[in-house]
Formats: sequence, C-alpha cells, structure tokens
Amino acid sequence: MAKKSHIEKNKRRMKLVKKYSGRRERLLAVANNEELSMEERFEARLKLAELPRNSSPTRVRNRCEVTGRPRAYYRKLGMSRVALRELGSRGLIPGLVKSSW
Repeated sequence: MAKKSHIEKNKRRMKLVKKYSGRRERLLAVANNEELSMEERFEARLKLAELPRNSSPTRVRNRCEVTGRPRAYYRKLGMSRVALRELGSRGLIPGLVKSSW
C-alpha cells in the first residue's frame, strides 16, 4: 500500500493544476503564438516558469483509488491490476470473471 504522504502530495498537485490551469493555458497560448514578437513570447515563457512546478498537469500521477498504487493503473477502472484482481476474485466487480485453467 502506498504511503499516505504520496497520496496527499498527489492530491495537492491536483489542486494546484486546477488552480493554475487557466493562467497556464493563457501563457502557453501567448508563448506559442508565432505572430507575436520574440520578446513577448519570451516574457510569457518567463512568467510560465514562475508558476509553481507542481501546477503542471504532467506532474500528477495516476493512482489506484483503492490502494493508492501508482503502477499498473487501468484508466477506465481507476484502479491498479492488484486491486482489480483482488476485487474480481471476490466477485465485487460486476461482469468480471476470473478465469482459471
């Protein structure tokens, strides 16, 4: 099971991403707009670099809703393979049958 601190850290990152998403989007639009001068674009890049590092969406880690495990994560289900197998074996996931031969 993942440490609580890692799960909490990821939740804080999600909040920061949500908080700064509009500002980040506007600055990226200016920085990538080739119709503007280099100075304006560079200024936008500098302002973008001043935003908190954890406000970038790439720093948010997909984690299992059940265990908090970051690896082997199924996006459609929101859980890791370990939790999926465990809940499937108990019959708690409708329509999932564990095959054995």
